[in-house]
Amino acid sequence: MMSGPARGLGKHATTLRALLACLALIAFDETLAKAQTLTSDLLRPVRDGFVLPQDSPLRLTSDSSGDKSGDQANDARLRDKDTPAPSRIGRIPTYGLPAASGASGSGFDSLNRTRKKPKLYPGRAKPKLPPGPGSPAPVISTGPVRLSIPPSETANKAPIPPAMAGTVVGQPTRKRLKIDNDPFGAVGDYAGSFLIKSAVELSTGYDTNPGRTFVPRGSPLYQVAPEFLAISDWERHALVADLRGSYTGYTNTFPPVDGIVSSAPTDMNRPDFLGHVDGRLDVSRDTRVLAQLRLRVTTDNPGSPNVQAGLAKYPLYATTGATLGVDQSFNRLQVSAGATADRTVYQNSLLTDGTVSSNDDRNYNQFGGVGRVSYDLRPGLKPFAEVEADTRVHDQLADNNGYQRNSDGGFVKVGTSFELSRLLTGEAAIGWTARTYEDPRLLPLQGLLTSASLVWAASPLTTVKFLAVTSIDETTVPGVSGVLTHLYTAEVDHDFRSWLTAIGRFTWGTQAYQGDLRFDRIYSITGELVYKLARDLWVRGTLRRDILDSNQPGSSSAATVAMLGVRLQN
Repeated sequence: MMSGPARGLGKHATTLRALLACLALIAFDETLAKAQTLTSDLLRPVRDGFVLPQDSPLRLTSDSSGDKSGDQANDARLRDKDTPAPSRIGRIPTYGLPAASGASGSGFDSLNRTRKKPKLYPGRAKPKLPPGPGSPAPVISTGPVRLSIPPSETANKAPIPPAMAGTVVGQPTRKRLKIDNDPFGAVGDYAGSFLIKSAVELSTGYDTNPGRTFVPRGSPLYQVAPEFLAISDWERHALVADLRGSYTGYTNTFPPVDGIVSSAPTDMNRPDFLGHVDGRLDVSRDTRVLAQLRLRVTTDNPGSPNVQAGLAKYPLYATTGATLGVDQSFNRLQVSAGATADRTVYQNSLLTDGTVSSNDDRNYNQFGGVGRVSYDLRPGLKPFAEVEADTRVHDQLADNNGYQRNSDGGFVKVGTSFELSRLLTGEAAIGWTARTYEDPRLLPLQGLLTSASLVWAASPLTTVKFLAVTSIDETTVPGVSGVLTHLYTAEVDHDFRSWLTAIGRFTWGTQAYQGDLRFDRIYSITGELVYKLARDLWVRGTLRRDILDSNQPGSSSAATVAMLGVRLQN
């Protein structure tokens, strides 16, 4: 066993023998040792940075053969500077470009791989697709291009009061104002929950035949026509008051001519008033109670055979009435029923000789009922059927000529209401009307009934209206049961400007006297021009031609009326 110093000498001897062996191997090797040169390739911070790209075992090779001449020729470090570079036409580079280079921003790349769409942060705007197949065509603006935002949109503006902006806690929502389609229409005023509109029209002109006599005598005229309209603004129920009147005065008087019997009175001033108040009580969603009060004050029409000869002025008559009914809806089916009551009273006639003639024999009461059934067949089309029956009871059993004029009558009609795209609105109906009298000498009166009220918006500037009315009127002519009257009116309104409107109106009709051979034809053509200076001031010009063609000698008449007036409205 060796001691510690002896073991140390043994280790040094072993190391010396190994070193001598290495020196001997170096001495017998013929290769000269060379030092390694420091180049830029040794410091390349990429994978296989110590190996040239053409010598890298991971390089991309050509598909044709294992020839590396193409790759070496493309390397700028191995190419001779005096030799031109080879052509790249028809060849795909094998390195330096990614395999999917040149693919579009969407769809598939050149290796038929689905391109991954970039994930967007929440709330970030979606990028627009580049132009190409399938992308929408760009919109080409024909107007001026807006290059910048006007300063008024970004300027510092005064804040809106919270009450006006509707941001006050607990404040009810502000009601949107309705679009005003008529910039020159009456605005009206609110009185509580009622919208009130009023107007008065003052006109003057000339009438060539105010009495509508066979021998015309003309006179200047003036007319005052007030109007009043009140409409409730309630969520439920409704109340509407519509009152319209006029007073026509003539500056000339028409004293009787010796030897000529004329129906024209000496004083031909005459009023005309028509008013009604309509109410609706909404009991439930499908049940409504309807009511109406009405009043008509006027005189007999000039030239009518009911006008007495030798009058100092036209006697007035007034008709007051009321209607009470119920309207019930059963899904699309709507049923209405109502009761009517009317009272007609005539004023006594004042004659030119100062005497008074009673017209009490013309006073009567009328009671009746009306029913209507309609069905909402489709939006804008609602067919209906309506029936009415009434009885007329006069204050006197017989009139001044000895005829008993109490009668029973009514009508039946069918039709439909229209609301086709707001272009055609209203209703039209056809039916039959009849009336029988207590006096056997008075023949039953019956005939075709036509009624219509249509409005056609032909264009934004032109409106066409059509009206048709059929009625059985009372008469005082001896032996005549009544007068069956048909009237038809067509009207065209055209706005040349929002402040200039032209109106053309044509009326034609017939009057058949049952029990007499008399038959009258009525024609009237009217032209109006309305110049709207402001909302509360209009100027209106009117020219009208009236013709009454009768088969009874001496009863025909013709008249021309020209008027110019102003309308004040609110």
